[in-house]
Amino acid sequence: MPPRILYLATADARGHLMRAQLLTHALRAAGAQVQVLTTSDEGARFLAGFGIDAPVLSRHYAVQFDAQQNMLRRETDRNVAHYMFRPERMLRDVWRLRAQFRGADLVVNDSFHPALLLMGWLPFWRRKVVHVYGASLRRALETNFKGRMPGAVARLFGGIVAWQIDRSRARIEHDFAFGEPQHDGRGRHRLATPVAVVDAVDRGNAARPVAAVYLNPHFEDPALADGLEQGLADAGVPAHLVGEGYAHRTHWHARDEHWIEAAAHSAFIVSAPGMAALSIAAVYRRPILLLLTDQPEQAINAGRAAQLGLAHRVVVWRGDAPKFARAVATAAGELLALPESAANSADGRQGAIDRLQPWVQLLSSLAARDA
Repeated sequence: MPPRILYLATADARGHLMRAQLLTHALRAAGAQVQVLTTSDEGARFLAGFGIDAPVLSRHYAVQFDAQQNMLRRETDRNVAHYMFRPERMLRDVWRLRAQFRGADLVVNDSFHPALLLMGWLPFWRRKVVHVYGASLRRALETNFKGRMPGAVARLFGGIVAWQIDRSRARIEHDFAFGEPQHDGRGRHRLATPVAVVDAVDRGNAARPVAAVYLNPHFEDPALADGLEQGLADAGVPAHLVGEGYAHRTHWHARDEHWIEAAAHSAFIVSAPGMAALSIAAVYRRPILLLLTDQPEQAINAGRAAQLGLAHRVVVWRGDAPKFARAVATAAGELLALPESAANSADGRQGAIDRLQPWVQLLSSLAARDA
């Protein structure tokens, strides 16, 4: 009987959903049965664009952001507390999930949904749960209350979260800069963030360089979009603009299932410093303009991009559209002036294949009945 995998992908950001659809298709091609769940109607629609039917588990749990993708910490804390301690929310989800656990060999939690953190800690279900998370996301979660609560309380919270995570069957920590797969012998695996495999294209045949822009749905501020569009125009570079929060604007698209192909063949990428965007830039050797807001996980990622020498520039949104436009234009000009990567155009495709295969092999082996 083929392995049966239940995959819960949170819809707070589209990177979790992109990873879910990518791995679902690859696992199904390898013979596994995969059922995907998500946490919002918008997330379900996003996955449907990739041919994935994903019922919504719960609409109550979500990290809260403002219209510039700044994380709202107090609102997030309040939302999570309401979700966890109101019995008609998390306990209801646990009750629904318990039936699906019976029909699954493996349950993937991408990333840190509280119901599966609890179930991955309890002896009845923990043997089936594997947590999938970015290295920077776990660090941000465990230090969530640092500087906002007394030190002892903040450390206690971090310790409890770490204990919950580490009780599960396995953990898959991923990062845009990881190399060869690693395993510590105690259920912790380290893999490079997976990236979609696209066709190799000779960039020298492109008529004009294009900036591939992707902003996740938390970006909705019209002034930010005004500044970004003006800055790219001032730099003289046309843009392929994707962002659900700006779908009503001229030239913007809510979704593009082929955006990664555009990014892989672009002059440079424009995105917040999420793990998925940085992985695309690393694999396909594309410069990237990082749009940084107050989002702890992404601030960590931006810092590591600098340490690793990834070709990039950082612009910070501070509410001033003309100033932001000038910063974007300057950064875009500098990225366009960088020498083209000497790598063969097929290298990125092979790099994406090399990243994806270990995920399929590991999840398939964890789901095997005799694992």
